[in-house]
Amino acid sequence: MSEERPVSDPYEEPARATDADAWATACAEDLAAEKARRRAEYGPRPGSAAEELKKFVDTVADKLSGLQSPLLGGLAGPTAQQVVRQVVQQAKAAVEPVIERNPDVFDHLAAAGGELLAAYRSAVQAQEQRWTARTAEDLTREGREDRDGRRDGGEGTGPGERIDLD
Repeated sequence: MSEERPVSDPYEEPARATDADAWATACAEDLAAEKARRRAEYGPRPGSAAEELKKFVDTVADKLSGLQSPLLGGLAGPTAQQVVRQVVQQAKAAVEPVIERNPDVFDHLAAAGGELLAAYRSAVQAQEQRWTARTAEDLTREGREDRDGRRDGGEGTGPGERIDLD
């Protein structure tokens, strides 16, 4: 007896072992590679507003503590430096608890500042467009006035006429 083997269709693709989440895996790998590329190009992303404010306070405190005061002279120099360090430490001691207790407040303030900046930019751009927008009629009228010699181009915006004294 002979065993019957199924005849394979030459147009049928062979069965492949596929990963059910191959697309998701490839997307995740691409996203991770893109994030790594951006971190390498632009550096790490900034932290929250509270973290950035804390870094700023630390940087300013370090700069002020290391500042040499040539105005006070050699005698008052070490004493003045000690006073500056003490004031900086007191300021840090006052600011850091506020930052730690209310980190969300600083995020909201940063967002509000961004919104105010966007509103200001929009208002300024709209005003600039009004200032710089000139219709064809305005340009034609100015050209006619210059040709007739009734108006001195470039001097003021008043209605006065140029008088030739020669």
